[in-house]
Amino acid sequence: MTVKQTRVARRTFLAGAGVVAAATGAAALTARGPAMPGPTAAPPEPTDTPSDSKGYRVTDHIRKYYRTTLV
Repeated sequence: MTVKQTRVARRTFLAGAGVVAAATGAAALTARGPAMPGPTAAPPEPTDTPSDSKGYRVTDHIRKYYRTTLV
């Protein structure tokens, strides 16, 4: 009967050690505070020249998206 109690105690200790490790990691991440954003790159300047190319074009809805992603 003492063998099973030892085994249970060992498992409890290891489970507790895992919880402590997870809590320590979470505390270390939150102790640093929020990350400050660095300077952001400006969105590409609009080129409103009509062309027949089917490549990337900055349109009004893309400009609106760029404005919403600024932090």
